[in-house]
Amino acid sequence: MLVSTRNSLARALTIGALAAVTGGLLAGCGSDDSTASSTPTLTTHSKSAPAPETSIEVPPFTTPAVAATAPPETPQAVPSGFPGPTEAPALDDRGKAYLDALKKGGIAVADNGDIAIVTANYICGAKVSGANSEEVTAYVTGMAGAEASITGATMTPEQAAAAAQVYIDAANNHYCK
Repeated sequence: MLVSTRNSLARALTIGALAAVTGGLLAGCGSDDSTASSTPTLTTHSKSAPAPETSIEVPPFTTPAVAATAPPETPQAVPSGFPGPTEAPALDDRGKAYLDALKKGGIAVADNGDIAIVTANYICGAKVSGANSEEVTAYVTGMAGAEASITGATMTPEQAAAAAQVYIDAANNHYCK
């Protein structure tokens, strides 16, 4: 008789525990719209808070295609007391010969030829370091296009590649010595 009372008590406790767990689970699965099986709805209030005022000015977004054809920014004057030189060094004979070769090749250099000289220095440095010629051509093509846009010209990719070859030839023949 003791065994049957023990089994009855164990059954009663087990059934009670299962009932409590089941009740808890069912309470969590009520008619709340936050379940994964229903679609939540968003409500908006007719009164929205005004956007906070800041002194930060955010320029409008410019797509890369528009940015690539945008006119160049006008350079600002170097502030007084700025460390270092404020003007580009004078061109030596090889720089003048290089720029003349570019002009003969149909390249219009921007301003005083700083971009062209930087490009020539890159070409010479790449030559000394044994850089891959395709990488050099790709970089110089970009520089040729950038310089053309600064002068107000537009180039097709084919024209930029042809101009890059003029830069490379002129640098190798007149600047990299």
